[in-house]
Amino acid sequence: MSLERTGRYEDPVPFLALFAAVLLLGIADAMVNSYIVLFGADVVGLTPLQIGVWSSVFAIGGITISWWLGRLFDRRPARTYAFVVILLGSAGYLLLPRVSNFLLLLLMAATVLGAMGAAFPQLFALARAVLGEGAAGQRSAPLLRSAWSLAWAAGPLLGALVLSRGGYSWLMWTAAGVFLASALTVLVVPRPSSVTIATSSPGATPVLLTVSVTLFFAAMFAGGLALPLYVTRSLHQQPASLGVLFSVCAAVEVAATLGLAAVPARFGQRALMLGGFGSLASYYALTVVSSGMPMLLTAQVFRGVGIAIVGAAGIRYFQDLLAPATGRATTLFANACTAGLLVSGILSGVAIEHFGYRTTLLLCGVVAASGGVAFSLGSRLTVIAQHPSDREAAPRPRS
Repeated sequence: MSLERTGRYEDPVPFLALFAAVLLLGIADAMVNSYIVLFGADVVGLTPLQIGVWSSVFAIGGITISWWLGRLFDRRPARTYAFVVILLGSAGYLLLPRVSNFLLLLLMAATVLGAMGAAFPQLFALARAVLGEGAAGQRSAPLLRSAWSLAWAAGPLLGALVLSRGGYSWLMWTAAGVFLASALTVLVVPRPSSVTIATSSPGATPVLLTVSVTLFFAAMFAGGLALPLYVTRSLHQQPASLGVLFSVCAAVEVAATLGLAAVPARFGQRALMLGGFGSLASYYALTVVSSGMPMLLTAQVFRGVGIAIVGAAGIRYFQDLLAPATGRATTLFANACTAGLLVSGILSGVAIEHFGYRTTLLLCGVVAASGGVAFSLGSRLTVIAQHPSDREAAPRPRS
């Protein structure tokens, strides 16, 4: 994999270091977050309500810290922010097996563990700042997003292996070690320019675009909770079939994310994003009419493509739209994703209880389609705002 010359760096070391940092961060994140609910219930003895509160505090802490660091990065770009939050997360997971007090768990979720929520956007902002505004910088988002997808394809399996051999303590300690390796890898990345990038956002927050991303990820996460119950209880498939479905989705996501890096710059980013929303909505449409594994597997292809497009091209779209405020743009996108996770659990639980599995999945498709409508309207309003005298002109992120 070669990087194009950007005028700032001619060797692949900066990108490879960032790729390794994201990959290690994703593997550790997948290891712990695949089993954190079971850890809270089986080891700590938390009730479902306490687990829900813990998860919400975790998300709120991540959103708050990400927002603060995103603005700080735009004023003074540095790799220190990513290094510190990952290091704090490593220390937090090292101590977590020894903590059983609920209030202390909430405190950790709001601070050292919640800080991990800022690591992902900080690494993507750092990539754009280090690699520049040329082709390498613009393609960094889909390429780094492929590292995250690859990590989530391998992380849960690695976590299961460690869990089966050493229990939850060794799972957390191993993840803490991988987090530490990710933090140290960040130090290999060259320091970004000390020149101030931006003191404030260039314009108002794109509310509709942010809402569209939140709707997309709310639909994705809510469907992820409903699908296992639908597959095993309504379609009477074996629990092991879920591993096959998720593996296929992860593989497609990796391939599609890498493919995005090869999309010519002249191809409209707006149309690409709308295709991602449509792909996720199509996934739910296919899933609710499925009667067996062949159709379910076909549906997972659409899911993987949709997640890859919105998850990778979306970061680039926000970065281009709010340039030069790279930190704020990346954080805004990441926090919209976290907000989707925050609301998805409660909403999907209520929907499953009142409407059943199939209807819940269908409603997830409607939410994804609604996100596409919101994005279409938001991107069009952006065109009008940026070019009031020429409504047909393209916005900064090509459309």
